[in-house]
This record gives sequence, C-alpha cells and structure tokens, in this order.
Amino acid sequence: MTRKQAREVAIHLVFEYGFRNEAGDIPFEELLTDERIKSFASVDPIYETAPDAVQYQYIKTVFRGVCDHVEELDGYIKKYSIDWNFKRISRIAIAIMRVAMYEILYLDNEDVPDKAAINEAVEIAKRYDTAETVSFINGIIGSFMRGEIGVVCGDRHE
Repeated sequence: MTRKQAREVAIHLVFEYGFRNEAGDIPFEELLTDERIKSFASVDPIYETAPDAVQYQYIKTVFRGVCDHVEELDGYIKKYSIDWNFKRISRIAIAIMRVAMYEILYLDNEDVPDKAAINEAVEIAKRYDTAETVSFINGIIGSFMRGEIGVVCGDRHE
C-alpha cells in the first residue's frame, strides 16, 4: 500500500467517523482489521494490499488526530466556506478537508509536505465528488493555507 492509498484509507475512516461520532472512542484496531480490509478489497482496489507497519501507523495517526481535532478542523472549514452551510457540504468533502488540514497543521512538513496534502486531497476528491466540489475543496484549502498558515501554494518557509 502506498502513502497515497493509506491517505485514502484514512479519509474513508474519517468519512465513517462522520456518520458515527462514537468512532473516536472505538479502538483503532477494530476499525482497520484484516477482515475489514479483505471485505473492502472487492469494492475498492486500494484495499487489495494491506497497509504495512509504516502505513498502518500513518493511517492511525491521521484518523486519531482528526478525531482529536475535529472541532478545530470543522471550524476552519466553516470559516473558509463563506456563504455555505456546513450541513450542505458533502460528507466526503468534509472528510477530505479534515484529513488535509490535519496533515498540514500537525504532521511533519518533511514527512507530508503541504503541497502533497493539498494535491492528494484534490486528486482523491476527483474520485468521489463532482468537479464543482473538487474546486470547492481546493478553494477552501487554499484559503485555509493563506489565512492560517500564511503561504500561497503550500510553500511554507519555517
């Protein structure tokens, strides 16, 4: 499993969390079991290969991090989705933006560069949502980067 695939798995788990808020209290090991991975393999090819230890840890870190910071991340989404009611944003778009914003804010920029988080969010969104929503996600994350991180294209100078 590649990092890109691991990111998409993390988004799937965050998407699931959006339907059942108690997912944050479920031991992560119950969310990403071998049985679940095998059952998803027939539906989505990213599950054909189980995550290795590094990717498993990345998925766990991102999922737990999003769960721990969901109110903060949703606050950013609400702040930058001007004139949009949060409840009208698709759940997959919210999951994608939560993961990208978490990566930008909390993961080491050398491990997950801002540009990679942004580009992957947009590419993954193309698989799941309309072109308009993809553009919306790109705009929200771009506004978030300018407003909160203080950079234009993901080139953070620290």
